[in-house]
Amino acid sequence: MLQSVFLYTASIIITIWGVAHIIPTGGVVAGFGKLSGDNKKIITMEWIAEGLTLVFIGLLTLAVTVLVGRDDPGARIVYRGCALMLVVMAGLTLFTGARTKIIPIKICPFVKTAVAILFFVGSMG
Repeated sequence: MLQSVFLYTASIIITIWGVAHIIPTGGVVAGFGKLSGDNKKIITMEWIAEGLTLVFIGLLTLAVTVLVGRDDPGARIVYRGCALMLVVMAGLTLFTGARTKIIPIKICPFVKTAVAILFFVGSMG
């Protein structure tokens, strides 16, 4: 039962984190100052892509938990695969964006890692 709570909680957290990532896209791009049109488009695309990836991971794990159940072997593959992807994304953020002065990006690797741990622990047993 506790593992299911971990999975639901982690799914909701990372989905909200992804939406919160997407919402300020315009402000984030504006924060870079004067950019070429192409650079604005690339930063916008990448910022939204990461947010959508986080939302996808959250909604996928939530759907699998609700529709299949956490004890299904396929569900465990999904949980652990999503956890691995979040760890990879956390590492990328840690060595790139987290080196900026932007506080939410500095927090991001910890959020992703915490959710990855919840997914992994939720897949156990």
